[in-house]
Amino acid sequence: MATVREIMQTGVATVHPDDTIESVLRALRDHELPGIPVVNEGQRCVGIITEADLVMAGEEEDLHLPHYFELFGGIVFLESTKKFEARLRKATGSLARDLMTANPITISPDASVEEAARVIARRKHNRLPVVEHGRLVGVVTRVDVLDALIAD
Repeated sequence: MATVREIMQTGVATVHPDDTIESVLRALRDHELPGIPVVNEGQRCVGIITEADLVMAGEEEDLHLPHYFELFGGIVFLESTKKFEARLRKATGSLARDLMTANPITISPDASVEEAARVIARRKHNRLPVVEHGRLVGVVTRVDVLDALIAD
């Protein structure tokens, strides 16, 4: 049974939380990537930025306040404001930390290819950061996994 370590891509491009959005876009374009891991100084994977994080589409593009009503001179929100706050942060962000999805789904290099396939299918991700002892060691993509499954 093949492991993620055998099929993962190493030496992958990364960005840091304090990198500007312009540098993130440049890295994505220069390396022709749909997503890029965000690592701190210790190479710990702290987030991931995908094309979806860079484009606000559908319901998220309007940034309407959550539904609310006024009561006794105050405002009572009828739904959580967390989603609105996250959309607003992404819409006005200027650093990688503002756009990244923190604590991304990752996989161990010792996981089986089948486990990687399950995670990718369940989570509907195209790429997973491969993390060993908290540090980024590579990336495995849906194509890497499919190629390995076909080869078996």
